[in-house]
Amino acid sequence: MSGIAKREEGTREEGIVMPHKGGRAGLMIFAVLAVAAIIVVAAIATGMLSFGGEKGTVTLSGAGATFPMPLILKWADEYYNETDERVQVNYGGGGSGAGITQIKDKHVDFAGSDAPLSATESSTFGLVHIPETLGAVVVAYNEPSIADLKLDGPTIARIFMKNITVWNDPAIGALNPGVTLPTDSITTVVRSDSSGTTFVFSGYLAKVSTEFDTLYGQGKSVIWPDAIGASGNPGVTQTVKTTAHSIGYIELAYAIENDVPFAQVKNHDGNFVVASLESTSAAAAGVTLPAGDGDWSQVNILDSPGANAYPIASFTYILIYKELYNEESEMNKTAAEELVSFLWWAVHDGQEYADELHYAPLPASVVEINEATLESITYEGATVR
Repeated sequence: MSGIAKREEGTREEGIVMPHKGGRAGLMIFAVLAVAAIIVVAAIATGMLSFGGEKGTVTLSGAGATFPMPLILKWADEYYNETDERVQVNYGGGGSGAGITQIKDKHVDFAGSDAPLSATESSTFGLVHIPETLGAVVVAYNEPSIADLKLDGPTIARIFMKNITVWNDPAIGALNPGVTLPTDSITTVVRSDSSGTTFVFSGYLAKVSTEFDTLYGQGKSVIWPDAIGASGNPGVTQTVKTTAHSIGYIELAYAIENDVPFAQVKNHDGNFVVASLESTSAAAAGVTLPAGDGDWSQVNILDSPGANAYPIASFTYILIYKELYNEESEMNKTAAEELVSFLWWAVHDGQEYADELHYAPLPASVVEINEATLESITYEGATVR
C-alpha cells in the first residue's frame, strides 16, 4: 500500500481461519466465511467498519509549504477536538516543491503550496487549487542600530543580487534620511530548499527589477549569489536572528512570533507600508480568480495597486485531487469524505484562527470559489459532499 492512506481505522485481519475437516459441512462453513470476508473487506474499504477503534477514525496526511504551516497545525489541533478526536490531520513542512512532488506521487492526501501549479500540471495530474489563507513575505533583518528600516523593491533586489553589499550604501541611505547607517557588510540569508516563499519573493523582485528578472527570474529555487542557505521559514528565521548584520525573507508570522524586525516596503503607489493583516488583505482587493480546477499559474497579488497594499503578499494553497479514488493510494470513502469535510471547515470556521497567527482571513468571494471546488470533488465518480 502506498504511504498516502494508511488510515487509523483499526487493524485489518490478515486472513480467515479454515476448518480442519472437509466434507459438505466444511464447504458450507467455508462459503459462509468467504461471504463474510467479502462483506468485511468491502465495509473496511468504504469506511463503514473498523476494528479496534471508533467507527470512522481517520488520519489525513499533508506536506509542503512552511509559509502556512503554523495555521495548518492550529487547524489540525482544533479539528481534532471538533471531531471528538476522530479525525487526526498530520502536516509536515519540507517546502512547496516537496509538497507538490509528494501529492503527485500520491504519498500524501493533500499538499501545501505557495506557488500555483502550471496549467499543464493541473490538468495532467487532476489537481485543484484551494486558497486557504493570505500571507505576507517580509524582509527581516538583524542590525540593532537600525530601529526602523525602509526599503523599496529595486534596492531589495540589488541587496540580494550583491550589487549592494554594505548597510551604509547610498541607495539605502536615500530611503532612510536622518538614519545613521553602519558600515558593516550585509549577509543575505535565503531558502536552501524548493520553496513557495522563494517563489513569492523572487516573483516580487522580478516584477520590480528588470535586471533581477533577466538574471534570476521567479522560481521556487533561485541560485542566489554568496548567501547563507537555510531550510524552511523556521531555518531562515533562526539564521537571521543569530547572524549579525544579516537580511533575509520570511513569512510575516515567523517574524512576529520570533521577534525579528522587518522593513517597511515601498508599495506600488509609492507609500512605505508595514506588513499586517490589513495591508495584506488590501493587496487582494479586487483580484479575479479562476475556478478551482482552472489555470492558477498567472494568479498573483504582488505589487498590487492601492494606497495601503503591502507589495509582497500572496495566497497560499491546498492542493488535492479532484477525483480522490485511485488504486495506487487506496484511499477509502471515509477518508475522502473526511478530507473534504476538513477543508470545508478550514475555509469557513478555520478562518477565525487566521488573525491570531498573523494571516489574513479569506475574502467572502474566495470562500465561494472554494465552496464550488469542494462540492465538485468526487470519489469513484460520485461527488463527496
